[in-house]
Amino acid sequence: MAEAEPAQTFTDDNFLGGRVVLRQPRDGYRAAIDPVLLAAAVPAEPHQRVLDVGCGAGAASLCLASRVEDIRVVGLELDRGMARLAQDNAILNGLGRRFEAVVGDLQKPPPRLAPHSFDHVLANPPYFEASHATSPGHAGRAQAHIQADGGLAAWVAFALRMARPGASFTLIHRAERLAELLDHLDGCAGDVTVFPLWPRDPFGPGARPAKRVIVQARAGSRGAMRLVGGLVLHGKGDGYTDAADAILRAGAPLPLRDTPVSSEEGV
Repeated sequence: MAEAEPAQTFTDDNFLGGRVVLRQPRDGYRAAIDPVLLAAAVPAEPHQRVLDVGCGAGAASLCLASRVEDIRVVGLELDRGMARLAQDNAILNGLGRRFEAVVGDLQKPPPRLAPHSFDHVLANPPYFEASHATSPGHAGRAQAHIQADGGLAAWVAFALRMARPGASFTLIHRAERLAELLDHLDGCAGDVTVFPLWPRDPFGPGARPAKRVIVQARAGSRGAMRLVGGLVLHGKGDGYTDAADAILRAGAPLPLRDTPVSSEEGV
């Protein structure tokens, strides 16, 4: 007789200084700061509709819903178990009426997701192409980190199809794939803002290249692209800068166009 698989275990983790409690698998993909920064960058206003593509356990969706009152967030998730967990997390945080998890594949989306019906779309796509990545072994972690058929192009095309004309599309990705991302946006969206996330002060000692970027565009726009200063995550030691701490723990928004690069030293 085959041995039964061990039961899935979970941890309850605090986000936004405890304003959001996220139950997530102990093994597999676990949300960290990327979805928090992504949610902070979405310029949503009360009573608007937001789509979170690949919502996972709901980290970005719930951080956004916690920050902006009266928005409605729909999370599309391929994994049925993760979609159920995201809905449970919404209820756990008192946001069950403002968040709905929908099970589906972005390449064959469920009919209930009508095109051009969202004021904002956000996404934290898998960071690695299947042809350039080694599988981490755990199925959930692999699905979160390695792109399936269609790759990044499919994520961008789906997001822009769901967005209203002029709606924002915001995603976080690896800096090394920025050129590819901009190529997919070309001709479909404009008014693009590229916002680097610096590990350390880029003008100080110990400077390192940005590994992540947040990119925001407007569906159907022809506006010019802009590269802005970005955000320094860590100051002296391993602590967050005041600017990063305000977002990650205090729930401050991250207005991409109005945020000058800053550090603990005031650069």
